[in-house]
Amino acid sequence: MKIGVVGTGLVGGACANACVLRAVGTELVLVDHYADLAMAQAEDIFHATPFARAMPVRAGSYDDLQGCGIVMVAAGVNQKPGESRLDLLKRNADIFRRIIPEIIKAAPQAILLIATNPVDIMAHLATEVALENGIEARRVIGSGTILDTARFRALLAQHLGISSHSIHAYVLGEHGDSELLQWSGVTVGTVSLPVFAADMRVALTQTVKDEIDRGVRQAAARIIRGKGATYFGIGAGMARIAKGIIENEQAVITCTQLHPDIEGVKNVALSLPVIINAQGVSHVIHPPLTEGERQALAQSAAILRQAADAIGCR
Repeated sequence: MKIGVVGTGLVGGACANACVLRAVGTELVLVDHYADLAMAQAEDIFHATPFARAMPVRAGSYDDLQGCGIVMVAAGVNQKPGESRLDLLKRNADIFRRIIPEIIKAAPQAILLIATNPVDIMAHLATEVALENGIEARRVIGSGTILDTARFRALLAQHLGISSHSIHAYVLGEHGDSELLQWSGVTVGTVSLPVFAADMRVALTQTVKDEIDRGVRQAAARIIRGKGATYFGIGAGMARIAKGIIENEQAVITCTQLHPDIEGVKNVALSLPVIINAQGVSHVIHPPLTEGERQALAQSAAILRQAADAIGCR
């Protein structure tokens, strides 16, 4: 499948590179407002193909997105140190209102994967534009909390001393400050987290949970302070979503969708576990939550709905 990447800075470049390294797709087309940047990224990534999947990687214009089955959108201004994802809102909304119609015009059959922050609001906006152009909402997918979920699993696995592949744990809601680590639903292998921790004689106190929560919630800020941006993790996450689409995988992944109602908050985009296949999102999973988790998800939804209102989203 031909994949387009619009916005080829650090995040877009990482998305394209991850596709090559993970053998996702058969051709890559990179598009950027700065043509020289797109050409440089394409050439650099193409040079990695002898070590991974041999595929064409080239720069192009919006017209060159024709025939793409997936278009990854990473266009936008960068997050500054100390700036929350929601602070990016108004700066990136105008960019999306210009580029999403261009993408749809060139590749109306493509599934759009949104990575630009604040990703929940950008996915909300992109979905509205898509609907106006006859594109189903399930064909617009935000990366959402796929990276937060990976961070949760990685830190919890480190604490337990096991592989992160053996842990089922999810982060719900906003990809940002109000996100919810769903501790009540964590399983390891076939058993609940408390049972596994007790069996392994590993401490699982509230202090441990709070430390892991901070590790997940503050990861982006720590990375941005150290090197200016996060990109490797989200690049791998975007490639993972694309793989699920291309292989019609029916994979359960936490991604952003526009939901009609979340805990009484109407028409809000946030992350829940969803099933990904060749058509995009085939089903949204609503996991059972504790009362405290429901309140936290409701708060996250309200924050995102308020942000969507700020840029005129319906």
